[in-house]
Amino acid sequence: MDEPPVLELRGITKRFPGIVANDGVSFDLRPGEVHALLGENGAGKSTLMNVLYGLYTPEEGEIRIKGTPTRMSSPRDAIDAGIGMVHQHFMLIPVMTVAENIVLANEPTRERVLLDYDAAAQRVRDLSDAFKFRIDPNARVEDITVGQQQRVEILKALYRNADILILDEPTAVLTPQEAQELFEILGTLTREGMSIIFISHKLNEVTEIADRITVLRRGKKIETLPAAGATEESLARLMVGREVLLRVEKGASTPTEPLLQIQDLHVTDDRGIEKVRGLSLDVRGGEIVGIAGVDGNGQTELIDAIAGLMGSDSGRVLVAGEDVTNESAKDCLDTGLGHIPEDRQRRGLVLDFSLAENLALHDYDSQPASRLGWLFPKRLVARAQGLLKQFDVRGGGPQTHAGGLSGGNQQKVVLAREIDRNPKVLIAAQPTRGLDVGAIEFVHRRLVEERDEGRAILLVSLELDEILSLSDRILVIYEGQIVGEFAPGVSEEELGVAMTGGGRKEAA
Repeated sequence: MDEPPVLELRGITKRFPGIVANDGVSFDLRPGEVHALLGENGAGKSTLMNVLYGLYTPEEGEIRIKGTPTRMSSPRDAIDAGIGMVHQHFMLIPVMTVAENIVLANEPTRERVLLDYDAAAQRVRDLSDAFKFRIDPNARVEDITVGQQQRVEILKALYRNADILILDEPTAVLTPQEAQELFEILGTLTREGMSIIFISHKLNEVTEIADRITVLRRGKKIETLPAAGATEESLARLMVGREVLLRVEKGASTPTEPLLQIQDLHVTDDRGIEKVRGLSLDVRGGEIVGIAGVDGNGQTELIDAIAGLMGSDSGRVLVAGEDVTNESAKDCLDTGLGHIPEDRQRRGLVLDFSLAENLALHDYDSQPASRLGWLFPKRLVARAQGLLKQFDVRGGGPQTHAGGLSGGNQQKVVLAREIDRNPKVLIAAQPTRGLDVGAIEFVHRRLVEERDEGRAILLVSLELDEILSLSDRILVIYEGQIVGEFAPGVSEEELGVAMTGGGRKEAA
């Protein structure tokens, strides 16, 4: 590890109006290493990587590739310099094949005119075999698993001769088994000489896979340290600047009567595919029921059907004993449903509205927010001030546009609005997606408090740590059906098997 670095970022400073996103940050990457980049939401990780990838131009500092100063004016410059980036949300075209996605914009041709598809497929097959990726070049992307799609993204970078790979939250949508397979692949890549920047909020993964770790806080580099000897607790402390509770402290649940009842629900998506197939479940007051499953197994359609955002073909949805099947979203909310959506920006907030307006989205047409059709803006602002303080929303006040907040603070705004309505049933869909350890700690604590207040909470998450830590009961969804029920003490491996259809059985 004493070799000169393949990449150096020296004193990078990037400013936006009113904020210094990167403040003299230095970072280096050595040959064949995995260097993890950690930090809270808004710490400057994404900005630093966007500077490296040519999406932003820094006001100060320089980038050196193998000792040579290099200017990154666009992603094409980064690709030409041997840098590949795999984004958290994959940049693939579902209706195209694996080979077509990989060679896109770098297609082999016959006579410099016609696409040589056979040559493209063979190149992808050779590359896949060389790194033991086990990918069929002729398979359509929409027909392969999420883990395989991620391998396709990595192959895209390898196809373009990348020797530096940036991975942004690479395991966010993977099962434990797929995550381990990814780590094996990364081991192969580093042994072949590739260098990897690994961005993740999962501290256990960072300590397992990384050689070195750099921590950013509020735009500044706090420390670079060897992964050997680092603990999750010490890393969380460096990220947040205080002690962080990494495990939820909660007592035993005291469930009451069922407040959410789903009976033989069938839901078809807009393509005519049945995504929820005869699903039944109950959630009682005073308990958190977690739904674990690989993304795309009907979770989104189930949530939308409960929340009145999508119609169902048959079956029933009852909230506190009232039938809300195929009712409007407003009627469902008025019945006593709270909904923290999985996509806070598309479904949870109006980004061009102020925080005061967003916090009043459900109740703007009733007192005290309005009377006889007249809104009272001062009342909206006063209410927002109290909620923003109570839920520790940072980065703005009641008049700040929601789009100006970091992801973690946006999530706190959604949480504040839904909890303040005192719902009987609270659906929490991916409640900590993309959040840092400090924000996760806050969200988890609030969900447990709501459970203890007697609410029925349905937790839908792709994070198995979250499911295991928060749930009083765990249900596994596979191909639109509940295929197993488990106690919180179940292992991740056992859940992972059930999530992929293994050992299939109906829940008791």
